[in-house]
Amino acid sequence: MTEIDEWLPRYEQSHQDLHKPVVYWAAVPMVVVGMTGLLWALPIPAEFFEISPLLNWGSAFLMVTAIYYFIISLSLAIGLLPFLLGLAAIQLWQDNSGYPVVAISAGLLIAGVVGLALGRNGSPRAVAEDLQLMMLGPAWLLSVIYKRFGIPF
Repeated sequence: MTEIDEWLPRYEQSHQDLHKPVVYWAAVPMVVVGMTGLLWALPIPAEFFEISPLLNWGSAFLMVTAIYYFIISLSLAIGLLPFLLGLAAIQLWQDNSGYPVVAISAGLLIAGVVGLALGRNGSPRAVAEDLQLMMLGPAWLLSVIYKRFGIPF
């Protein structure tokens, strides 16, 4: 049994009772974008910048996430690459836009957490679990789409 065969059924079982699925589906990416933005805005060591001006805590987080997706499922990883690249593009745009990155990212994170709570019927324990498994959420959402179209993962 592969790791994805363990994680996705566990995640899916805890999400059978979604109170407002549409709100939940919108909240998951908001949490991920908000958290990535906050990591992107953290100060970096000078050694990071010497390696690449694009290397920061947020981009490192996305790289580790991509590696993890490839470890758990090749087809899900390929499907999630556009999502991860889109996240990086959003953060780069936001970084160069002059808008307050921390404020926007914190707002998205807070709105996403509220959306998770509304989608899960306000259960703090369920929201805390969702935050712990934050990067498994997009993989689970994609696995639902894959199942609908009969794509193996």
